[in-house]
Amino acid sequence: MDLNQPAGENYANPKTCFFHVLFKAAALAFYILSALFFDGFVIIFVVTVLLAALDFWVVKNVSGRILVGLRWWNEINDLGESVWKFECLDQESLSRMNKKDSWLFWWTLYLSAVAWIFLGIFSLIRFQADYLLVVGVCLSLNIANIIGFTKCRKDAKKQIQAFASQTIASHVSSTLQSAFSVV
Repeated sequence: MDLNQPAGENYANPKTCFFHVLFKAAALAFYILSALFFDGFVIIFVVTVLLAALDFWVVKNVSGRILVGLRWWNEINDLGESVWKFECLDQESLSRMNKKDSWLFWWTLYLSAVAWIFLGIFSLIRFQADYLLVVGVCLSLNIANIIGFTKCRKDAKKQIQAFASQTIASHVSSTLQSAFSVV
């Protein structure tokens, strides 16, 4: 149990949390258990990568927005440069986000990457370059979400700080104006 969580706090979005974990667990479980049931590498590759792609999409477009109030995407501008775009809820909405939902989102995002790294090392030790390809694709999708959401969270903090600074400055300014207008 996390000591930082209030006693009795439940997940605010249990279905979203379920699907956030489901595709990660399914991709990892299928990859690990597939050797017991399938001889064909192509089936293992296709199903594992499909599950990882579903996880990538769900995290990027659904669970990230619902569980932590963040969304990111990457565009190519007219000059051919990659531009990161970030979207976050306002400060009031972010403060109401469920802590357990947020905790689950971030921990599973990082733990699944660690699991794929471990499986990649295991594939290297067993000299299975083809399975290393599967791990590489799945790890790339996972790391893309980690980078996107980490940048998005940092951008959201900057926006909140800028908003707070602007609000304080305008409040101080209006207070000074009203003080001098009385004189």
